[in-house]
Amino acid sequence: MSSTPAPRAAAVAAAAQLACLLEASAPKPGNVSPAAAFRDTTYEDFLASAVAIGPALAAAGERSLGATIRAAVEATARWAPSNTNLGLVLLLAPLARAALRPGHEPLRSSLAATLAETTIADADDTYAAIRLAAPGGLGRADDQDVAHPPTASLRAVMTLAAGRDAIAREYATDFETTFEKGAPALGRAQAEGLSWRDAVVEVYLTLLAAAPDTHIARKLGADAAASVQRRARAAIEAGGVRTAPGREAVAALDRALRDEANTLNPGATADLTGAAIYVVLLEGGWPDGGRRAHGRA
Repeated sequence: MSSTPAPRAAAVAAAAQLACLLEASAPKPGNVSPAAAFRDTTYEDFLASAVAIGPALAAAGERSLGATIRAAVEATARWAPSNTNLGLVLLLAPLARAALRPGHEPLRSSLAATLAETTIADADDTYAAIRLAAPGGLGRADDQDVAHPPTASLRAVMTLAAGRDAIAREYATDFETTFEKGAPALGRAQAEGLSWRDAVVEVYLTLLAAAPDTHIARKLGADAAASVQRRARAAIEAGGVRTAPGREAVAALDRALRDEANTLNPGATADLTGAAIYVVLLEGGWPDGGRRAHGRA
């Protein structure tokens, strides 16, 4: 990839950092937020992680996708005591690289080209990043397990995991959920006057209601994930963030998802929400959204 103009690279990295901050700052049920921490992770850990990935994503146009993922996870590990953003980095890094490709293709077309070009070396670097982050509930795979050197491209190994992992499924489908569900839902919420905070929660609930969270499914099984999906759907049907009964339902969902070990944390859905925010920011969504959030036309 040819040299990327510094202002463009800086803007792409800043949008990624902002996406992480907006995602972490919204009170999404079952997740860390300014008012809720996990046993081993605080809101401030997520703020530090958002800042930490900036330099790695600014360089996404100058080095391989796998190297970008690994650099971002290594930078995060220097600031956060536990895994805060592996899934989100796996989603943001290819979007950043796609945004920094030369030419003027639509973002999703550039993303498709970026994913099609991945290599075994990309997979190897990504495996190293996953081992460093040590996410909970990872389990073992019969083929291309992260504990062993990969023998296929990053896109190929992600495709093998697509049936059990929502982030891997994005790699296999050119980010279908992000572009066809998450980003459009965020755009609609903003167009209808919701603040960033409420819009992010609405997108999260929309995605959680649309499909069982794979992070929960890996830890607790398909029935637990389906139960959470039904509760998210019920919260939306009650009005979600837009009505008093809906907000009560969202609060009840949050209480139901919290336990000492955070086993019901819909982490994959939170990551998909962050990717949707990033797409909206990359495609020009922040200036108008920022003005609306502050009450200006």
